[in-house]
Amino acid sequence: MRKGFSVLEAKRLGTVVCDAETTILEAATRMDEEDIGSLVVVDAEGCLTGIITRFDLLRAQVARPDWDSQPVLDYMSRQVITVPPSALLMDVARLLVQNRIQRVVVAEETNGKQRPLAVISASDIVYHMVKTMA
Repeated sequence: MRKGFSVLEAKRLGTVVCDAETTILEAATRMDEEDIGSLVVVDAEGCLTGIITRFDLLRAQVARPDWDSQPVLDYMSRQVITVPPSALLMDVARLLVQNRIQRVVVAEETNGKQRPLAVISASDIVYHMVKTMA
């Protein structure tokens, strides 16, 4: 992977989102239909409030017999690591390794809030590692 490859070159813009009141079953169904590992949780203005991952869905299922009706709010991560659109892919790779996480949200700050633009996952980075070596 070349060093100057930006996150915007690596990923199409757009995220698959839900709100905090979305049920775990609805989130799981959406992830399955979209073949993705997470949903970005946003408020009514479309600003970042959290992220819910497949692992979080498993936590919900193990924790409660009525997991399917529980809101995403109860299982989402509120501490989301974000990067600006100008971030370099190599820097994102380092961030993933340092924090032992699978993805970051590319976000643009507007009036003190983060507006999600994309999600960059470890899988995206591996794809670009292979693509740039071919």
